[in-house]
Amino acid sequence: MGKDARIYVAGHTGLVGSAFVRRLKEQGYTNLILKTHGELELLDQKAVEVFFKEEKPEYVIDAAAKVGGIKANREAPADFFYVNMQIEQNLIWSAYKSNVKKFLFLGSACMYPKECRQPMTEDQLLTGVPEVTNEGYALAKICGQRLCSYLYKQYGADFITAIPANAYGIGDNFDPEHSHVIPALLIKFRNARINNEKTVSLWGTGKPLREFIETEDMADAGIFLLEHYSGYEPVNIGTGEEISILDLSRMIKKIVGFEGEILTDPSKPDGMMRRLCDSTKIQELGWRSRIGLEQGIKRLYEWYENSCNCK
Repeated sequence: MGKDARIYVAGHTGLVGSAFVRRLKEQGYTNLILKTHGELELLDQKAVEVFFKEEKPEYVIDAAAKVGGIKANREAPADFFYVNMQIEQNLIWSAYKSNVKKFLFLGSACMYPKECRQPMTEDQLLTGVPEVTNEGYALAKICGQRLCSYLYKQYGADFITAIPANAYGIGDNFDPEHSHVIPALLIKFRNARINNEKTVSLWGTGKPLREFIETEDMADAGIFLLEHYSGYEPVNIGTGEEISILDLSRMIKKIVGFEGEILTDPSKPDGMMRRLCDSTKIQELGWRSRIGLEQGIKRLYEWYENSCNCK
């Protein structure tokens, strides 16, 4: 991509999209197209079509999505399925009709089947059913990946898919009802410390293993793929390291400075017991993660403390 290429980052105000914007600017890209929700309703097919005709982006990074943690996904599968299906179909099809040079669709590790060989390789997509707690979101993301691959195979459109591990980072959502696991645990332990509570209870047994990737790393990998990869097969983006939810909680407990006890609640669902991406493909292309988990969480917590005005 030329440094003056017209690059549209969909969802640029969100966790992942904002990281892409920061990294693109840091790498010298000067012609970014950014539209807020108020400026462009991605659920409106006609509005999206008009946008592409008028703005004529050359490259598209699709970081727009309705996202949430296990509780939100479990309670609103219809919302997660419908909204994400509409957004991705409107963006992908309009981009194809507008002859966009390259399109990067961002999937999710939850797209892989619940009963999946670990680490998860890209060829295991659609070999089983997703974990039920986030099935609506997972199925929508699978459909987006499939549409990109069909366009690549049928029409030669350079539409690629990246499947990242669980993302976290600056700009994360700290709402207890809708946040992902890392910000949810950070705020839970922080509040427990401030309120002098003696215990913190985890959702589930604490045994599930998860792989996490900092959004700056994820953006680096996505930009790398735009420059170095073409193909109908998706590409995993991960660190190759995993940690149990209980050990993650112990790490966050230390970072936050909570001195009480960690309890588990087996009456709550665990979700998929292990979810580790095999990132061999992108590593062979020449990219590797550079931000360690503890380093990334410390940076996120520092950002939150400095920005929430609630010390």
